[in-house]
Amino acid sequence: MSPKTEHKTNTQTNKVDDEPFIEGATHPEYDAGDKEEDDDSNSDNDNDTLAVTENLEDEDLSEDISEEDKETIKKVANDDNLSQAKSHASILVEQSMDARKTFERSLGSLFTSAFTAGLEIGISFFMILSAFSLLSGVMSNHYALVLASLLYPIGFIIVVIGQSLLFTEQTSLLSLPVLNGFEPLSKLLRLWGIVVAGNVVGGCLFAGLMIGLGLNMKLFSINDINAYAEHILEFDWWVIFGSAILAGWMMGVTAWLVTSARDTLSRIVLVAIITGSIGFLGLHHSIVGNIEVFSALLYGDTVSLWRYLVFLAVVLVGNTVGGVVFVAVLKNRTFLFDVEKVKEQTSNDRAEARRNIPIHRP
Repeated sequence: MSPKTEHKTNTQTNKVDDEPFIEGATHPEYDAGDKEEDDDSNSDNDNDTLAVTENLEDEDLSEDISEEDKETIKKVANDDNLSQAKSHASILVEQSMDARKTFERSLGSLFTSAFTAGLEIGISFFMILSAFSLLSGVMSNHYALVLASLLYPIGFIIVVIGQSLLFTEQTSLLSLPVLNGFEPLSKLLRLWGIVVAGNVVGGCLFAGLMIGLGLNMKLFSINDINAYAEHILEFDWWVIFGSAILAGWMMGVTAWLVTSARDTLSRIVLVAIITGSIGFLGLHHSIVGNIEVFSALLYGDTVSLWRYLVFLAVVLVGNTVGGVVFVAVLKNRTFLFDVEKVKEQTSNDRAEARRNIPIHRP
C-alpha cells in the first residue's frame, strides 16, 4: 500500500468514527459526485450542497471531536476526486447518515412516504398483469409470465429514484445505526412497523382502485389475476421463505449499489438490473407480493384472507432476514474489521515517523 493510499484510507476511517457528530453537513464524496460539470441541470443544487461541506468550520462540528479529527473531517469534505470509485467506508458512512436522518423524521412524514411507495410500487404489478394478459393469448402461461416479469423494475425505479420509503430497500439501511450503537432496537422496530404499514396500506389501496380500473378497461381479466396469484402462492411456506430471503438480500444489495453510484442514470440501470432479476426468477417480494395476492383476494376466487395473511407474514420475515443478515451485518462487520487494520497500520506509521525525527541539541 502506497503512502498516498494509506493517507486516503486513514482519512476515511477517521471520518467513519466522527461522522455521526457532524451537524448539518452532508456526505462529502456524495456531494463531490454531484459536482460533475456535464450535469448542468443540477448545477445550482450541487453548488448549494457543496457550499455546506467546502465551508465547514469548527463550530459546525461537535465539541467532543479533537482538533486533529476536525481537520481530518474538513480535509475529507473538500475532497472532490471523481477519478476513483467510492470506497467501502464512504458508502457505509453515507448509508448510515441517510438512515439516521430517517430516524429523525416525524411519524407522519415516515408513513406518508411509505404510503406513497406502496402506491407507486403497484405500477409494476399493473404493467406485468397487463402484459401477461396480452401474451398469454399467444403463448403458454409460463413463457407469458417470464416475459411479463421484465416490466418488474418500473415501480422500483419510481420508488428508489423518487426516494420514497420502501421496506425491503430500507431494511438493511435502517439497521446500520442500531448495529453501530447509535439507535436503540426498539426505535428500529417501530420504524420498520411504520414503513411496513404505509407500504401495505398503499399497496392495498392501489389494488382496490387501479386493479379494479384495469378490469373495467379490459386490460386483464379475473382469470389473469387468479393465475398470477397462484403463480406466487403455489409453493410450500419454507420455499416462499427461502425465496423471500434471497429477494431481501438482493434488495439490500440494490440499496448498497445505488449509494455507490455517482449519477442518476447509473442508479436507474442498477435498480433495473437487480429488481429485473428478482422478477425474472419469480422471487417473493413482500410489498409487490402484497398487491399481487391482495388483488386476488378482492377480485378473484382462489385466495382466502388467512392464506393472504400467512403469505404476507412469511415473506416479510424472509425479506427482513435477507436484508439484515446478508447485507447490513456482513458488510458492517467487514468494514469494522478493515477499520481495525487501518488503525493499527496508522499507529505503526506514526511511531516510525516519530523515531525518524532528528533531535536538535543546543
